[in-house]
Amino acid sequence: MWLIYEHRRVSRQLGLIPDEILKRYEKWKDIVTVSGPHGLRLIKGFRDESLLGEWKGCRSSRLSSKYRVIYKIVRDQILVQVVNLTAHDYRMK
Repeated sequence: MWLIYEHRRVSRQLGLIPDEILKRYEKWKDIVTVSGPHGLRLIKGFRDESLLGEWKGCRSSRLSSKYRVIYKIVRDQILVQVVNLTAHDYRMK
């Protein structure tokens, strides 16, 4: 079982995103809790991938054509830290 830690910035962002994206994010969290990041790679719709540049060390999963969840694996098989929930804006904040 994996634990998910959401950065405080993410809790503020959740109030601003559409309901359909929020439901998809909840489904994303369910999958990660049960099977970890490996489970995301098995579902092609999420298009889970590692990031480069400023975001090196983080991964991105697609929630829709516009929204992405950016996360980092802190400790193998223990903790997933959600860094950002963004409308496809990869600039560091």
